Amino acid sequence: MEVQKELLSGYTVVLNVRFWRWSQLIDATLYLNWKDGVFKMSNRSRIYFTSEQKSAIWDRWQRGESMSSIGRSFDRDSSSIYPLLSRTGGIRPPIRKRSTLALTLFEREEISRGIVAEQSIRSMAASLGRSPSTVSREVCRNGGYDQYRAAVADERAWDRTRRPKRCKLAGSPWLRRAVSSKLRLNWSPEQISGWLKRTHPEEEACHVSHETIYRSLFVQARGVLKKELVQHLKSKRTIRRSKYATQKGSDHGQIKDMISIRERPASVEDRAVPGHWEGDLISGPKNSHIATLVERHTRYVMLVKVTNKDTQTVISALIKHSKKLPTELYKSLTWDRGKELAAHQQFTLATDIDVYFCDPQSPWQRGSNENTNGLLRQYFPKGTDLSVHSQAHLNKVARQLNERPRKTLEFATPAEKFNECVALTG
Repeated sequence: MEVQKELLSGYTVVLNVRFWRWSQLIDATLYLNWKDGVFKMSNRSRIYFTSEQKSAIWDRWQRGESMSSIGRSFDRDSSSIYPLLSRTGGIRPPIRKRSTLALTLFEREEISRGIVAEQSIRSMAASLGRSPSTVSREVCRNGGYDQYRAAVADERAWDRTRRPKRCKLAGSPWLRRAVSSKLRLNWSPEQISGWLKRTHPEEEACHVSHETIYRSLFVQARGVLKKELVQHLKSKRTIRRSKYATQKGSDHGQIKDMISIRERPASVEDRAVPGHWEGDLISGPKNSHIATLVERHTRYVMLVKVTNKDTQTVISALIKHSKKLPTELYKSLTWDRGKELAAHQQFTLATDIDVYFCDPQSPWQRGSNENTNGLLRQYFPKGTDLSVHSQAHLNKVARQLNERPRKTLEFATPAEKFNECVALTG
């Protein structure tokens, strides 16, 4: 806490306060008035967003703008935007509409006038063109003849329409347990959905879409899946981000005598032949790193412990690890432009494996590896020391990833596909 201004006119002190709430850093302003020898807190008047402003906020959020950017456009802090978005997990709520079959305010006013005129239920129903049972229920659920008020009844009816549609997971304890168990294994909702369809092809009751799983996690009002399961997603976000939100990339510099990815044979590009890998480093504090390798055909993952990022350390670790595979299944390696592979010629000479480098700021050219690095952050969050993990532990994590079904493999696992390739070489 720091004092922003001291003893302003009227003996008012303005404090700029920063604190954590729900894993989010929030800035707030406190106004302290000096009166009768003590400070008394006065709150800033709360500003409510209009329907038009809420719609504009959702439009901006869906376009990929950050909460800070949205807040600035309304002269508000991001902490004012978060409650609106988090209420539905970052998923824009559908526009509410009255059913064409529901009673209108005009019809309810006619019922109120009929009650005052002491008309019968059937008489009021006939004048409105409604069933007598409809009018009877309307009057009974809103206080009866003595307490019925049209405006109050209409407001109550509108509130009752807020009841959410029952989620499929809520109606099936078995399905809910199956989804929860796979989430705890760090499976993605899409992987879970595909696995269920593959293992229970004829049982519609055992199928659930990945969107339903996401909504059950993000929209906690549903109360279906436990909130802590969000921690098992690749991203630990508690609300959904827009697909248009971008991430910045960086150029790692020039490497002598590098072979461009554009010179890579076409047989590597179409993923039809196994044995071609993509690689990169994920990094943590204290100069800790892990080399990640992904086979393009099968999406098989290998993790290599490296003690330093210098080129000799990385090259030596990759050379040692390459000897664990048959030569038929390790023909080329595609890397980003990181200087840790500056001695790529030494690696090629020792292993007879060609090394290709991506274009600057083009991570999609190693799409399988980039996706895997994102998955690995579930096991090795950013900001954690990677040097504490042994090679045995890295092998365990790689095995878990290789046993997760992949959509691109028609929900088969990388381990299954890679073992098939190994069998063909032997």
